[in-house]
Amino acid sequence: MSDQHIDPERAQFDAFKALPRDTPIHMLNLVRFRDEAAYPADHPLAAQGLSGSQAYAHYGKDSAAVFQRVGGRIVWRGTMETMVIGPADEHWDAVFIAEYPGGGAFMEMVTDPVYRQAVVHRQAAVETSRLIRCNPSPSPSGTVFG
Repeated sequence: MSDQHIDPERAQFDAFKALPRDTPIHMLNLVRFRDEAAYPADHPLAAQGLSGSQAYAHYGKDSAAVFQRVGGRIVWRGTMETMVIGPADEHWDAVFIAEYPGGGAFMEMVTDPVYRQAVVHRQAAVETSRLIRCNPSPSPSGTVFG
């Protein structure tokens, strides 16, 4: 199954940019890796036969300084075990929530030249993904839904 949700479409990115940029945000990341990374033919790692997971590790390493500089941090990470509600054949290899001090920090990250070079690894690594912007809200009680 390949949905090709790797980079945002223009309308999605415009919707993101229209939201407030100065309030903290959480970005829910759901990522499925390719079995074999798909680098452009002229990329230095193209002939190395890296897995999607290995390519994603390069993305993490190469983008870390920019992510930290803009104030980003991982606030939750987990491993998917089974789908309880949703398509039974859907699985995610990486599941995490990244926190940013605001939408502006995320915009600063994705437009940074160092990040833009690192994102090539993500594009090579990812079969499909979901990136969902959330407004973090404290729950009035840790024991109720809603």
